[in-house]
Amino acid sequence: MSEPVKVNILDRDFMVAAPPGQQAELRESARQLDARMREVRDGGRVVGTDRIAIVTALNLMHELLEAQAQSHDDGSLGERLQALDTRIHDYLDQVDIPAELRRR
Repeated sequence: MSEPVKVNILDRDFMVAAPPGQQAELRESARQLDARMREVRDGGRVVGTDRIAIVTALNLMHELLEAQAQSHDDGSLGERLQALDTRIHDYLDQVDIPAELRRR
């Protein structure tokens, strides 16, 4: 059962439900969100809590999408390296290599 956790974002308190054992993660998420929203607010180009929240959310989603794309690229690279490793091993299995030069 979820438990209420009090968090503070831009000097406003919110009660948010958190699954058991995840209260610390929720508090840390709120702390980081508060910091990011303060950066946007202190930048002086965005006025109003709603607008600050939306700009911050857009910035975070942009970073998330970039991280997901990077993760996908990394996974794709790993697959290509594995395929290359398999091709090398298959080739070496077909070539006559003296025993003393074979990998142990």
